[in-house]
Amino acid sequence: MPSEPAAPPPSAPHVVLGAGAIGAATAVLLAERGHPVRVLTRSGSGPDRPGITRTAADGTDAAALRAAFAGAAAVHVCTNPPYHRWSAEWPPLLDAVVRAAADTGTSVVLAGNLYGYGPVDGPMTEDTPPAPTTEKGRVRARMWERLLAEHQAGRLRAAEVRGSDYFGPGGTAASHLGSRFVPPLLAGRTARVIGEPDAPHTWTYLPDFARLMVAVATSDTGWGRPWHVPSAPPAPARRIAAELAELAGLGAPRVAGVPRWQLRLLGAVDPQAGALTEMYYQFDRPFEMDSAATAAAFGLTATPLREALRATLDWWRGPQAPGAGRG
Repeated sequence: MPSEPAAPPPSAPHVVLGAGAIGAATAVLLAERGHPVRVLTRSGSGPDRPGITRTAADGTDAAALRAAFAGAAAVHVCTNPPYHRWSAEWPPLLDAVVRAAADTGTSVVLAGNLYGYGPVDGPMTEDTPPAPTTEKGRVRARMWERLLAEHQAGRLRAAEVRGSDYFGPGGTAASHLGSRFVPPLLAGRTARVIGEPDAPHTWTYLPDFARLMVAVATSDTGWGRPWHVPSAPPAPARRIAAELAELAGLGAPRVAGVPRWQLRLLGAVDPQAGALTEMYYQFDRPFEMDSAATAAAFGLTATPLREALRATLDWWRGPQAPGAGRG
């Protein structure tokens, strides 16, 4: 049986690949906890905070990644290629990460989702067998298969942190409860969501996602398996809108679901929207994720939904939100 790579010293830096909503939240939390952080993006962007260095790098360049991973405790893979190009762009990106991590002894924590399970009746757990029925689901399932194989062979330590559709501070265009939902609601217009607004749905709060990424990366025992992010009980998008409106002191909000046929039409001019069509099953019926294993292993629980929505509302009303200050 191959021996597991040795754990790095506590002072070793963490690398965060990608500076979107999950990557930025993870980098900031790591820095707040005293870990040196290296953020890698194609453009060199990322949170401008003490303890965080930002570097421009091509995520498919294994040599560049090796240099960035040198001496690091873990790499948090939080990047995401354009939604409609996953099949072409994820394989070479993950391959470069794996080769660089194996060469440098860097552990890998992959920020994942629930696509690999496919349609499921009832709550999804980490033991739910993968049965993807979509191309993006197959991409995600193969990614974890590759990392798990590398882990079991002893070439690196790996884990995957899986969340449902995320929301919270920093969750904008890529969040179903982001740019198409909160700003229209606050302006008295119709908030729009994919699918059925009354279907119960698990939503994952971004700070909770970051907390589990950090907990796994700094643990001795969290490797070689997936973990689900602690998330509040399932809530329909219509209930989310009602709670946000109440917190904002507004009247009853208008919420509309975007039907599958409309996504197909949008796909003719917006490939990203069209790529959502195959994932429609997640939004037209109950969609529930169970995170009891994470609570038992790490003692983490979900931020209460109302508290998370209040923080989300405050962020959207603050100066950092997209469009803030425009009159």
